[in-house]
Amino acid sequence: MRAVGLILAGGNSHKMRDLTRKRAVAAMPMAGSYRAVDFTLSNMSNSHIQKVAVLTQYNARSLNEHLNSSKWWDFGRKHGGLYVFTPTITADNGNWYRGTADAIYQNLDFLRKCHEPYVIIASGDAVYKMDYNKMLEYHIAKKADITVGYKELESYEEASRFGTIKMNESMRIEEFEEKPMVANSSVVSTGIYVIRRRLLIDLIEHCAEEDRHDFVTDILIRYKNLKKIYGYKIKDYWSNISTVEAYYQTNMDFLKPEVRNYFFKELPAIYSKVSDLPPAKYNPGAVVKNSIIASGSIINGTVENSILFKKTFVGNNCVIKNSIILNDVYLGDNTYVENCIVESRDTIRANTRHVGENGVKVVVEKNERYAL
Repeated sequence: MRAVGLILAGGNSHKMRDLTRKRAVAAMPMAGSYRAVDFTLSNMSNSHIQKVAVLTQYNARSLNEHLNSSKWWDFGRKHGGLYVFTPTITADNGNWYRGTADAIYQNLDFLRKCHEPYVIIASGDAVYKMDYNKMLEYHIAKKADITVGYKELESYEEASRFGTIKMNESMRIEEFEEKPMVANSSVVSTGIYVIRRRLLIDLIEHCAEEDRHDFVTDILIRYKNLKKIYGYKIKDYWSNISTVEAYYQTNMDFLKPEVRNYFFKELPAIYSKVSDLPPAKYNPGAVVKNSIIASGSIINGTVENSILFKKTFVGNNCVIKNSIILNDVYLGDNTYVENCIVESRDTIRANTRHVGENGVKVVVEKNERYAL
């Protein structure tokens, strides 16, 4: 293959509130049976990129466990493979990753030992399907130094969460502003980049010499007039989940038939680590409308417009509406949940009520179900 893959999955998003207290954003459960990082890993596998490194750092235990076998994404082969890199204390370096560029710098030996001429860099917190080969061909045709995947959003308000870009007629990026207070453009960077491997090594080494650590600020923005940096349009579904509201909305999008069919019924497929669980069980009296119920769940109550992840137990006379229930949650009898995200391994006591009245409510019950 002509490219090696780098997935940046070490960041912490404070906008995820309690949801990232015990896991990285890239390990967030998605669409009933997946993790956020599965979408990027599947894209790499489907694009026939055989060597992929995932850079993890913050709250990485759950993510590292998920990545403990490369076979689920078809990376378990003689050539290539799936590599997971965490910050390593060495004689020369005692730091955590101080930014995206520093994360690549601390693993530069991996890139030096590769033979592929190009590098595909992607984040682990976005939900999309993409053939990176088409972006690579575009990069080569444009004779670009760096190609940035971009998406046109519907609102300027949402664009302020990302880096906004402006391009000329030939799609060369002329302006790049990282997370502006007020966005002047609805065209945003998706955090997907194509760059020649040797150029990436040179730029990262320059950053390190000057004690700079961020890929966007210290490479893309700094070199935008010196290097030929082009934009590549992503036309299909793309969503970043780095806030509670975005995470909630992205999951809810899977209740739309067109989104569900696009990801689950159209090739190429999305792969994930498989759990050997029994199918969901619907007991007499259960009512389920427009919902995704994952395997291992037992339903006794009413579920509407909701996503229930693996091993969820819904008690008698429970009502769940417009909510996301994460893995291994027990909902006691007569519970009412609406517009909420219920954290995994929670036990919601019987006869309780949780309603997100001003936006999405994150429910975290501080009780231990399994006593020592």
